[in-house]
Amino acid sequence: MKLESPFVGAARQAYNAEVSRGRATRPLLFDRGLVQSKGTAAVLSVRPKVAELVFQLYGRSLHPELFEVYNTRTVRRGEYEATISITSAGHVVTWRYHGLTLTEVATSAHHPLPQKRRLLSYRLKGERNDRMECRGGASYQVNFQLEPVEPEVFWTFQQELSHDGERQGMLHRFNSSGRMALGALSYINVETRNRSLLVQAFHTFPDDYAIVKSQSLYEIP
Repeated sequence: MKLESPFVGAARQAYNAEVSRGRATRPLLFDRGLVQSKGTAAVLSVRPKVAELVFQLYGRSLHPELFEVYNTRTVRRGEYEATISITSAGHVVTWRYHGLTLTEVATSAHHPLPQKRRLLSYRLKGERNDRMECRGGASYQVNFQLEPVEPEVFWTFQQELSHDGERQGMLHRFNSSGRMALGALSYINVETRNRSLLVQAFHTFPDDYAIVKSQSLYEIP
């Protein structure tokens, strides 16, 4: 069953209005529905700049002390479990299945992380799709995008994201950098099935009118 979060529809309408005025050239990344989750948190902090962001995947777990974590949630279903965390620059997802561990990280390129068993590493620019087959028949696929948008689209998206995050999902509000009256937001929602896990993450960067969006699908045979 596909569930569409209210903020998705509002953001899409705002974007379509921009398209009709000839001011937007690329679609926003809304390919799948969002699912309700519990334990919303909203504490204050300051997020780094959007520049120098990277997206990485490891075939191992990473020590929690490597990251400044603001909100975290663990899900268990069938034969897998996953821990999803909002961090200062993005998020960390650690997924485990029958001794296999995959850790997805969206963070700053200046953040010191190990190179051992790093499977993927990309600068967070434009849009990228990738897929990886793992032992035991498991698979991982990801779509991530750094999207600059017009101010009207950005603030509509951010407002609806904030409202939706009060009712479902994982939300963190960042302090303003000083240039903008409102700070950034991070919002993550999770969709679980017996043989798959979908993690959708949205991170906003008001100073650049930019939105980082990712969809990660973990599947088992």
